[in-house]
Amino acid sequence: MAIRSLSTNLRRSIIQRNCRVILSNQFSSSIPLTTDDDLEEIPKKDDDLKSRIFRLRFPKRSATNILEKWVAEGNKITISELRNIAKDLRKSQRYKHALEISEWMVRHQEYEVLDSDYGVRIDLMTKVFGIDAAERYFEGLPLTAKTGETYTALLHSYAGAKLTEKAERLFDRLKEADVILNAMIYNEMMTLYMSVGQLEKVSSVIEELKRRKVSPDLFTYNLWISSCAANLDIDSVKQILDEMSCDSNANDGWIIYRQLTNIYVTAGNLVNSECNSLIETEKKITQRECITYDFLILLYTGLKNKEMIDQIWKSLRMAPMKMTSRNYVCIISCYLMLNHSREAGEVFEQWKQSTTTDFDSHACTRLLNAFEGARLVEKADMLRAIMKEKSCESADESQEI
Repeated sequence: MAIRSLSTNLRRSIIQRNCRVILSNQFSSSIPLTTDDDLEEIPKKDDDLKSRIFRLRFPKRSATNILEKWVAEGNKITISELRNIAKDLRKSQRYKHALEISEWMVRHQEYEVLDSDYGVRIDLMTKVFGIDAAERYFEGLPLTAKTGETYTALLHSYAGAKLTEKAERLFDRLKEADVILNAMIYNEMMTLYMSVGQLEKVSSVIEELKRRKVSPDLFTYNLWISSCAANLDIDSVKQILDEMSCDSNANDGWIIYRQLTNIYVTAGNLVNSECNSLIETEKKITQRECITYDFLILLYTGLKNKEMIDQIWKSLRMAPMKMTSRNYVCIISCYLMLNHSREAGEVFEQWKQSTTTDFDSHACTRLLNAFEGARLVEKADMLRAIMKEKSCESADESQEI
């Protein structure tokens, strides 16, 4: 009987068995282990598995030893517990310890390992041992374990390292493989092309996505719009927004993003003298890249992720580049959409005091008019109040603006 006709549990059992053999032969000796004498002293209070592992302060110390000792003491470990600990370790950039937990999961037959677990392992292999090791691991997996999850994980590694040729070859293999394609795969290729400046290739990825009838997500639209905006192709941006409005998968986040993009294109005045100078003298970030950062801020506004908006804005302000009125219009409008008027006011003040760009009262008025044109009355009132507080007249108050 072919493997594809077996039950899901039996299929996973076969994959796990084969992967354990691969791990045993290729990578078990790659992660240095330590003895119990190397482990941190564990206080009796708050003595749980996660606490013990997080007390390993140095990467050379072994999470595997902690797991083995925990079991030897008669404790049980669930796979959900392992996944949660590995997830927290990754957030803390403790990749080596997270990889050891991943190896433990795959080695022990009592755990039902999912496709996503193998994908996580490829990502961790890249971070700990490098892309070559992750590539060998992927190639050594049985055919049934080469799923959309594992393909995407390796593609993400290639994209992160800007290995365009390898990514394209893997993308071609993926399209021929018997796996389910999703938007994330196409987003990886679009991100890669954006990062290496091959904006003209983004449209071909979109064409392939549509041909395969894969549903785009919010990130897909963001990357697509960013590439058009970076080429100053505003007509295409407006066409994409029209397509978004007809997408049956649209949700509240998409609506916010679409509204903001319309406002940004209108009030930000993308096609102007500032944007025509695509590369500023002795600057590391081009105006094209700056526009892309703006659309990334719009994306996270649609996702209502203020923390990421704050981080991106902080990075932009620290970058060795000239800020433009368009950048300030973008971040102010995003804060207003999320009802963070205090932060919007702070950015407004930063703009007025900026030494890298002149304060543009015309842009403020365009933004106010854009909010009113979109019938976002509450947001317009918030902006009007900020403008009044910062002594910036609106078009209603001065004919000179």
